[in-house]
Amino acid sequence: MGLKLHYHNHYHSPRGGALGALLLLLLPIFLPSLFSPLGHASPSMLSEWNVPKSRHQRLLKSAVQRQTSERELSDLWTPLANQSLKPCAESSTAPSLPEKSEGFIQVFLDGGLNQQRMGICDAVAVAKILNATLVIPYLEVNPVWRDSSSFMDIFDVDHFINVLKDDISIVKELPSDFSWSTREYYATAIRATRVKTAPVHASANWYLENVFPVVQSYGIAAIAPFSHRLTFDNLPMDIQRLRCKVNFQALVFVPHIRALGDALISRLRNPSGKSGAVATNYLQEMPDVKDKQGAGKFVVLHLRFDKDMAAHSACDFGGGKAEKLALAKYRQVIWQGRVLNSQFTDEELRSQGRCPLTPEEIGLLLAALGFDNSTRLYLASHKVYGGEARISNLRRLFPLMEDKKSLASSEERAQIKGKASLLAAVDYYVSMHSNIFVSASPGNMHNALVGHRTYENLKTIRPSMSLLGQLFLNKSISWSDFQQSVVEGHQNRQGQIRLRKPKQSIYTYPAPDCMCQA
Repeated sequence: MGLKLHYHNHYHSPRGGALGALLLLLLPIFLPSLFSPLGHASPSMLSEWNVPKSRHQRLLKSAVQRQTSERELSDLWTPLANQSLKPCAESSTAPSLPEKSEGFIQVFLDGGLNQQRMGICDAVAVAKILNATLVIPYLEVNPVWRDSSSFMDIFDVDHFINVLKDDISIVKELPSDFSWSTREYYATAIRATRVKTAPVHASANWYLENVFPVVQSYGIAAIAPFSHRLTFDNLPMDIQRLRCKVNFQALVFVPHIRALGDALISRLRNPSGKSGAVATNYLQEMPDVKDKQGAGKFVVLHLRFDKDMAAHSACDFGGGKAEKLALAKYRQVIWQGRVLNSQFTDEELRSQGRCPLTPEEIGLLLAALGFDNSTRLYLASHKVYGGEARISNLRRLFPLMEDKKSLASSEERAQIKGKASLLAAVDYYVSMHSNIFVSASPGNMHNALVGHRTYENLKTIRPSMSLLGQLFLNKSISWSDFQQSVVEGHQNRQGQIRLRKPKQSIYTYPAPDCMCQA
């Protein structure tokens, strides 16, 4: 594909021609990506040439003009009633340490913050199964996010050890006799103490048969890879509850993460600017909502709409031919074109609920559920594919939308700047303190927060992807019909407890393993 540059030269003087020629010569220097071969073009650059248009103009127009009654708002903001189950992460028997530790267990965890969080819980469970001492898990540098934050940079390690002190032995680092057991040591050669054959969702017996002998022989076993390497089924109840105790009690973020999170929460609840020691002139002025149902309350929207997800879905997001080409190129580079969804049409994917919701679509969902334009919305997101242009219609619907940058100064954010895990930790913390949490699409953050908020009985809206996909395909649907279908389709998707089925994650579905009769 060639790029055509059109010049409209109204002045035919030699001087004008010289300037034009000079500009043409300088453009490749200052904007090299415009002149690169397509194989080296940036997908995000291509997509930005065509600002995505609204795919649902009729619905958007009605949604902007929507009115919500006080009764509807009252129902929306009402917390969940107590359900039949309550948190039960403590063991049914008194926890006890083995008389003697069999040795040390090391794990190396890849993935983002929430995948690593689940791995930490599994590591504690495996150490308990083997009567071993756990070394504080090593967090690998994610090749996408490139964040080198350690366990101690993210989580309060002393709190972690203290909460679990009666369950397992934990050390921050290995004693000098085992100081050789490092990531670098295992990266340079095959080592007898490394276990790298753990199957996905391995049973307790697998660890007893394959890892326990290594610990007995050498005093240590290093398991890598370890993510998703412990089954969710056929484990003793005490082990299951220990996993939940780790997840919901032992894993607490470091003080500076909690302090920043508390400041953001306070500013969301009290937008007048009287909410903390630091000036809050970053806040937008909020309309007078003193008598409104949503006063002092806020919704967290976890908007997962990054380039990876957009490309892997193989869906059309309204950015025109340039965007389609860019995403197809990205699929080829990252997955060599091996993406299952590529064989289906956009209509087939949407009718099956296999397309991630765009910012505009999640905004229409929230508007249909009854959230009005005075709703304070916190956007928990790393980087939205398409940037500000992509979220402009969401902002039209919810002008009081905030994020970390709008709520806190650059000085306040200095400790987390450029660190994906710490940024995600702040979003997680704020999400756990919101009145309502909504996630635009499944993923590790979605799964972790749905599980945690279920455990705490907090209102959490789970969009029905298949219903919404079909509704958005109907270009002639009226706002009233759309709204009625959305409300009816989400009555039982607002935090009601769902019991875990076989093979499902205990971290997403903590009941019944980690909950008991209220």
